[in-house]
This record gives sequence, C-alpha cells and structure tokens, in this order.
Amino acid sequence: MQNFKSHFTFSKEQRNGIFLLLILIIIFQCVYFFVDFSSEEIQINKEELSKFTKEIDSLRLVQLEESKPKIYPFNPNYISDYKGATLGMTNQEIDRLLAFRRQDKWINSTKQFQNVTQVSDSLLKAISPYFKFPEWVTKTKPDRASRNYPVDNFSEKASWRHGNNYKKTLTFAQKQDLNTATAIQLQKVNGIGKVFSDRIIKYRNKSVGGFIADVQLQEVYGLTPEVIEKITNQFTVKTPKVIRKINVNSATVDDLVTIPHIDYDLAHNIIEQRQLREGYKTINELTKVKDFPANKIEIIELYLQIKKEN
Repeated sequence: MQNFKSHFTFSKEQRNGIFLLLILIIIFQCVYFFVDFSSEEIQINKEELSKFTKEIDSLRLVQLEESKPKIYPFNPNYISDYKGATLGMTNQEIDRLLAFRRQDKWINSTKQFQNVTQVSDSLLKAISPYFKFPEWVTKTKPDRASRNYPVDNFSEKASWRHGNNYKKTLTFAQKQDLNTATAIQLQKVNGIGKVFSDRIIKYRNKSVGGFIADVQLQEVYGLTPEVIEKITNQFTVKTPKVIRKINVNSATVDDLVTIPHIDYDLAHNIIEQRQLREGYKTINELTKVKDFPANKIEIIELYLQIKKEN
C-alpha cells in the first residue's frame, strides 16, 4: 500500500513544473481564442480591376466573333436544309423555299425571297447582303420591257444569255444526253473549258452506266451552281445508270456504306435513329441523324427508297 501511494507523491520541483505547465496551457488557449491571426485585408484597386475585366470581355467577344461561321455570297435559290439551318432559318421557312423551287420557280429579288419564305425582317437584313443573283437578274436588258418576259419564269432565266440575244430553253427531247456527250460538246457551254469537260467525263466514267441523274454534277469538283444550271439547260441524263435502290428501313450497315458520303459511323447512326423512330417515313428525315451531310441529301437519296417494314 505504501508502494502504491509513492506513485502519486510529487516532489516540490515536480509540483512547480506541473503548475507551470497548466499556466502555459491556459495562456495558449486564451491566445488561440482571443487573438486574430488572419492576414490584413487585401487592398483592391477597383479602377485597375475594371480595366482588366473590360479587356478580358473584349478578348472574349473577339474570340466569339472569330468562331462564328463565315458567310460567303450565295444564290438563295440553292439553299439546302443544312445551309438554311446555318443561316438561322426555321424548318418551315426552308420547306417553303424548297416547295417553291420544286415548281421550277426562281427567287429573283430579296423581297421575293421574304414573300416566299416569310423570314423575319431582322433575319432578312442579316443575310440579304450575301445574296448573289445571276447577271441576267442584276443587269438590265434594254429590250426586256418591250418583250414583256416574266422574270420569275424558269424558261426566261435560262433564255437570257450574252448581250441581248434571246435563246429558248430546250425541251427534254431537244437536250443532249449527258451520258453520251463528248468533251467537245460540253465545251460549247459557256464556262466549260477543257479542264471541266474532262472532269465531268472522268466522273461519269468512274462507274459503269455513267450518271444516275443531273444532280450528280454537284459532285464534279469546281462546278458552281450557275455553271451546272447552264449545263442542264443543254444536257440532261436520258439514259440513267440502272441501280438497285436500298430500303433505308431494312438496310444493314454493310448496305449503307456502299452509298456515297455514308461511312460506318454514319451508317450506325442511321440505324440507331431508325430504331428510335420505328422506321423512317421520308428520306428527308435522315437530315436529322447525327453527323448526316444534309448538303448531300440529293445525292444520297438517289440510292435509297422508303418501304415500311412489317
């Protein structure tokens, strides 16, 4: 028992040490609770901060402006679904334009474009400076009024050529077959030289049977819509290449990749969207598929057909 008490007996020095330790603990606790160790408040120069913020905002605006898609002059008659969407047109406005064009009618002025598409004044103001109409529209013909030819008639558009010469639009029977035309014959078209005529024939000869339809001229490198129009005023596909159209509602990936402009990724996207839609009702619905080249829809639809699967 005496040995047990000895463990709780302290000498005078030990007691003084314990007392000093307690005092130090109390002092440190008081310092911790009552002394502010935070750094001094940072002084901000509001004028300099404002200048810096404005500079950052201006750089951001410049970057946003540069990232916007650039618009180049174009003929509004050739606006596709993809082109119309990039310009900010709604699906309804694009459909009105395409329906108008399917009647072989042509837009000849900014005002007529708005009347047909019913685009808003603000959108028209933004895109109309880029409208580029053919010279036969923008240049006045001295004897035009006396002839009293309607401007928005397709045959008249194709009829005006150099100077005041008037040339009637050829009928289907009068046109030469694009699949049998020679380079010399093609070179008679204004704007077609040796280079372009060779390209057209080279593209035609890539596959047995030649062209399927006139629209394939869009695939010939360098041909503008205006030059294509001049070609189709004198030539057309009379003996089209015979192909087996693929039913988009039953096609496999391997079937789809045989079509120009469709790769394996796009083929998978088409089939995935087909399953979600429970089948396509129109070819035009393909333009809603992810990564689909909407500007090539006229080429792609040459190889496709719609049949509802049971």
